[in-house]
Parts: sequence; structure tokens; C-alpha cells
Amino acid sequence: MTIRNIPTLWRFLGMLGLILGLLLGGTWLTVKTTSDYLLYQSATDRAQNWANFLAENVRDLEQIAAGEKPSAASLAFFDSTRKAGEVFRYIIFNGYGYSVLLSDHEKVTPVELSDFNPDAARSITENRPIVDAKDGRARGEPNYFSEAFVPVMVGERAVAIVAAYVDQTGERNRFYRTFLVAAATLCLLTGLSFGFPAIAWYWRTKEKQQADRRIRFLAHHDVLTGLANRARLIERLESALAVLPSTGGIIALHFIDIDHFKEVNDTLGHDGGDFLLSSIGQRLNAMTRIEDMVARLGGDEFIVVQTQITGKEQAEAFAQRISTILSAPMYYKEQEICTSFTIGVALGLADGITPERLLKSADLALYSGKAAGRNCIRFFAPEMDEAVQARIALEKAIRAAIADDGFILHYQPIFELGSKKLIGFEALVRLLGDDGTLIPPDHFIPMIEELRLMDKLGAWVLREACRTAATWPENLTVAVNLSATQFESGKITETVAEALRTSGLPANRLELEITETLLLNNNERTMAQLKELKATGSAIVMDDFGTGYSSLRYLWKFPFDKLKIDRSFMQGFDNSGSDVETVVKTIIALGRQLHMRVTIEGVETATQLNFLAGADADQVQGFFFGRPVPASEISANILSGFNRTLRLPQPAKSPRSRNVVPGLRGAAGTSL
Repeated sequence: MTIRNIPTLWRFLGMLGLILGLLLGGTWLTVKTTSDYLLYQSATDRAQNWANFLAENVRDLEQIAAGEKPSAASLAFFDSTRKAGEVFRYIIFNGYGYSVLLSDHEKVTPVELSDFNPDAARSITENRPIVDAKDGRARGEPNYFSEAFVPVMVGERAVAIVAAYVDQTGERNRFYRTFLVAAATLCLLTGLSFGFPAIAWYWRTKEKQQADRRIRFLAHHDVLTGLANRARLIERLESALAVLPSTGGIIALHFIDIDHFKEVNDTLGHDGGDFLLSSIGQRLNAMTRIEDMVARLGGDEFIVVQTQITGKEQAEAFAQRISTILSAPMYYKEQEICTSFTIGVALGLADGITPERLLKSADLALYSGKAAGRNCIRFFAPEMDEAVQARIALEKAIRAAIADDGFILHYQPIFELGSKKLIGFEALVRLLGDDGTLIPPDHFIPMIEELRLMDKLGAWVLREACRTAATWPENLTVAVNLSATQFESGKITETVAEALRTSGLPANRLELEITETLLLNNNERTMAQLKELKATGSAIVMDDFGTGYSSLRYLWKFPFDKLKIDRSFMQGFDNSGSDVETVVKTIIALGRQLHMRVTIEGVETATQLNFLAGADADQVQGFFFGRPVPASEISANILSGFNRTLRLPQPAKSPRSRNVVPGLRGAAGTSL
């Protein structure tokens, strides 16, 4: 229980004690009142019975009340009854309230000197019993007794007053014990009936207060890390920026992003990702001052507001310290997590006079750092605004193209070296800019993946490529690249099957290209989907082989139909000499042994072509044979020309290869 809850608890206990006190007091008053009433009735009844008993047995009672001495029979009766029953004393009064005879346990005494008793006189005047309860104080008196004045009636006439002194000590004790037990039981039952709801009400109130505090906390804090959220950050930034003009100080807003956070989730699961986020929050809290602020915007984005600084140098040093501390290894279930961070920094008021503008400036700096390769620190610069405007325009163009089928496909020819014939095309997606020029794929593809639109684009590419290829001669194939994100949904097999069905293209004319990075993520699930795709009859191609991890276990774990050697080998061919030749020949030989065809991308010169012919490559692709062109330019004449074996003058021998292949030229004049 927190200290904050103690006053509330004391107030509750005080209120409960007051209620129980009132309940006990009321119960005691009820017990006493009831007991006194019952004792009154009991004393009255006994006194009345005693008076009736005297009237029946004392024949000269009226004479005695008139002042005459009792007869011998009456004295004998009085003597025999003075020690009988609970009436330990009685006094006979005349009709005027004066005593004439007294009987107690010691003797029966006629009273010669009468005493006037107003209660006796009132009893005969009002013709009713007068009862008074008393505590015994004199010697011989019981602890508690009742004095009852009762008129003695003879016929319809009151002839005397009898004051009966009834010992009610035992009776009162019995009443009190009985009623106290009943009262205690009643109090207990009442306390329980009230206490349980009261306790339940208290705990419910306490839970509601805690829930209200939790709601207020969550309204301004992140659930996972406990850090401030965006709403709280904006409030603090507004306060911090408001005082800067008068103080002349500077604040630095550090926008922190975890590099490749998705890989942590993929390898360690979401629990591992949550652990990493929480650990980062703890480290940031530990390294900042009380006047600074740490917030989480969501996902893997954190904000640190550094206040009371005098210049950019302090902000830069602090950003470097953030990067160093956060980059230290973390351990989750005995697994080491090492990750890097990109940090964008904006200074107020120079880079923004409002919280929103300052956040935007820091975000632009962060984006610039991520575009530069991540794991770096970038400060906001005005020209970054132009970059973000370009990004916004690109995003708008992508969304419009997705919605309206605004992408286009270009097709690059693939040739068989042995037969010198065209065997198919690779479909490459293109996007037209506002000025009519083509936007490079490496510009818009990453954004499409970031916007999580690759599934839609991939499905469209498959449908369009299959539809176009269905119009080509039956000996030509079409190759389509598949993205890793298309496998995440688990519906890639259905997407391919639907594209083949709607286009009418035979499955054996479709080649599906994947990269090695796909196999790193969720390997078993990916392998299962690849087997399903292969079962459709389509060829599965390992694309860009040699640029990634090049793990040979993928080659024997899954029977690929083809390997495509990345264009980077041909780009380095002229400069690296025999080293590239050796690697390329080794990959080709490996493909031969595994019964896989081998395609070399990026062939741009006759020298490269001659080397590949001598290295026994299967297929070639590159600008030397033709650039990617729209489907409309793949006319029947070009296709016809591509499928003819054309002979050109033999080029000079390669200075590093004795094997020379005759040059090829397409009917449309394309160098092959």
C-alpha cells in the first residue's frame, strides 16, 4: 500500500468506527430500555399478585389500613410470608398514603408513627400501580429491586395501598445477559451485513481510484516502457519552448530510431522486441537529468529532450553518448542483442518554434541519417525539407499507381548461350514520374515495402507479366521477382495460381525469382511455400547469388531450378581479373553439379560474353543484349529476330580468354 493511500484508509476506518460506535450505542440503549420495560412489567405483576394475595388472606386488611392492630391470624399470616418469594419487604398504606404496617425479612411491625408517601397517595388517587426501580444501597437491600405501589381492591373499592419491594437482581442479570447476547449477535450480523459491503465498497473505490490514476497515467505515458507518450511530449515541449525567448537558452530534440528492429522481432519474437524496447527506455532514463525528458512515440522511435544547453556541441556530445550507451550489448534469454541506432537532432528555436515543427525537423534529420546508411547522427539542415517534399511526392505517386494500376512493366531479354537464341524475358516494374521520366526502382521499391504495399504490387506484377507472356511464342518464358514481404502473408501460392489461371499461361513458362535474404526469415515456413510453388510447375530461381550470405545449405535444402549470378561480378570483371573469373567458373560448376541452370546478369561487353561462353554458362542477360523495354515494343518482328540465330563478324579475342563466341545482333539492331 502506498503512502498516498494511508489517509484514505484512515478516513475509511474512522467512518467505519463511528458507524460501529453508533450501532453499539444504539444497541445498548435498546437493550437497557427493553430490559427496564420488562422489569417494570415484572415488578408490577408481582406487586399486583402480592396485593391480591394479601387481600385474599388478610380479612382485616381494611381495618389494618384504618389504623387498627392486625388480628392474631393476620399477624401469623404476615409472619409466615415475610421470608417467602422475591418480595423481601412490603408496606401497607392507608387510603391517604400513610404507612400502617411494615414487613421485611426480620419482623412484621405495625407502624405507630406513620410516614406519608406521595407515591402511595398517587397510586390510590390514580388507581394504578406506581413502580420505581432502584439500586440497593442500604444494608439488607438487594443489588437491584423495584418498589411497586399497588392499590388493594375489595370489590370496586381501594381499601389500602401495598408497597411491594421486589428483588429483581437475578432477573435483571438474566435479562441483561440474554439481551446482550442477542444484541452482540445482532451487532455481529449487522456488522457483517454492513461490513462486507463497506469493505467491498472501499476496495471497489480504491480500485476505481487506481484505475482512474492508471487511465490518467496511460493518457500521458507509453504502456510498455512507462515513458511519456506523444501527448505528454507535446505538453513539455510547449512549456520548454515558451521560456526560451526570455532565457536565451537552447533545447535539443534527439529523435532515436532502432536500426533493423524488425530483424529482432523476427529472430527473438515480439517478447524479445518488447524486452529491447523496455531496456532502451531504462537506459535512456538512467542517463538523462531530471530536467530532461524521455518519450516513446511508438514502434521503435524514442525522443530525448535535452534542456538548458548553450550550443550544438553539447547536443552532439550528448547524441554520441546516447548512441554509445544504447549500442552496448543486451541479453535476452542468454542471447546477445547487438543493434545500432540512427539519431536525428533538431535545435530549438533555430529548427522549430513549435513542438510539431521541432519534431518534424528532427524526423527529417533522422530520415536523412537512415538514407545515408543508418548507424549515424544527423542534425537538421534546411535542405532536408526539399528531400521530404520529394518523399511525399513519391509516396503520393506510389499510392496513386497502386490504386489505378499506374505501374508499368519493362522486359529484358534472356539468351541461351549454347543455341544463341532468345529464351525469355525478365519482367521489371517501373514507375513514371510527373515529368514522364522513369523513377529508378531502388528509389520507389524500398518505399513500397515501407508502406506495406508490396503484396498489392507483387500481385499486379504477376498478373500483368503472365498476361503479357501468354501472347508470346510458346518457347519463351517470363521471370518475375518475388519479395520477402509477399511470403509473410502465407498467400503467395494462391496469388501465383490465380495469375496463371486468369492469364492462361502454362506454369512451366513462369520463373519465380527470390533472393537469399528471403530464406533468412522464418526459414521453415518459407521453404514450405517454395515447395508449394514448385509443385505448381513453375521454376524457382535463386536471384542475385553471390551478393548475400551465399549459404550453400540453401542449395541442397531446396532444389532450385536456376541460379542467377549477380551483375556485380560482371561489373568487377574488367578490374579484378582472374579472381572474378575463378569465382564465376566455380559457381557455374557448382550449378552443373546440382543440376541447376546458371544465368549471368549484367553482361555489357563482348569480352564478358566470350569469357562466359568459355566458362560454359547457360544463359546471359544484360545491356549487351538489350535494355528493358515496354511490352508494346516487343513486337512480332523483334521476337522473330530474337529467335533467329544471327551471325556477325567475329570480335577480337579477349586478352584474358582463349574462348571467343561469335557476336550476335537482333533484327531490330540491338547488340547481343
